[in-house]
Amino acid sequence: MEILNLKDISFSSQSTNIIQEVNLSINEGETTAFIGPSGSGKSTLLKLCAGLIIPTEGEVCYKDMNIQTMNRSQNLDFRRESAFVFQDSALWANQSLQQCMELPLRIHFPEMTIKERQRRINEVIEAVGYKRDLSIRPASLSMGEQKLIAFGRALLCRPILLFLDEWIESLDDYAANRLISLVKQHKKDNNTIVFVSHNKRIIQNLADNVVVLVGGHINLKMTHEQIDSDQEYSDLLEKIIT
Repeated sequence: MEILNLKDISFSSQSTNIIQEVNLSINEGETTAFIGPSGSGKSTLLKLCAGLIIPTEGEVCYKDMNIQTMNRSQNLDFRRESAFVFQDSALWANQSLQQCMELPLRIHFPEMTIKERQRRINEVIEAVGYKRDLSIRPASLSMGEQKLIAFGRALLCRPILLFLDEWIESLDDYAANRLISLVKQHKKDNNTIVFVSHNKRIIQNLADNVVVLVGGHINLKMTHEQIDSDQEYSDLLEKIIT
């Protein structure tokens, strides 16, 4: 069943065409990777899928509803059911980590008690392997630690649709493997994942479908089976991401 549908999507900024006439359907429970050369529009397309930026033309639909025309209740449902991990973590600089973690739960689950919120926060912090105090602000953390907090924040509301933008950059191998395992579990639970990565191992291990972007256009679509069984597709993947 289709969960996301992009219809003739284009996006321009300062008279520059970044995404041009993209049509794409993503089914529930599938994992899709966006790959392509630097500047090809991967992160922009990911943000369009997540409703974080508005297309210049076309529609992005979630469960057959245009994200742009959702009412407040529908939009809150979409925001609760989806989550985005930014390449730069995007933690609120003027709030403590505790406040950063509490806010999504306060918005989407106002009926939660303080103890229930803290229990959920502790669960995700333990899952991602963050060990330091939550009373400090993001500026006190390394970029790798910020990534752990950002990933944990994304899991708080147990999203069924997860967007990941280069989510293991700046992490050591141990931390990266831990987050990859969490994504694998999220996938195993039949959730939908859309991600941007340059890591061939991650793409081959996680992606059911690979979308190749060149100059803001979808240049090619590949399936996991094609990459796994056809050396030509595997070589092409290697060429694109290096």
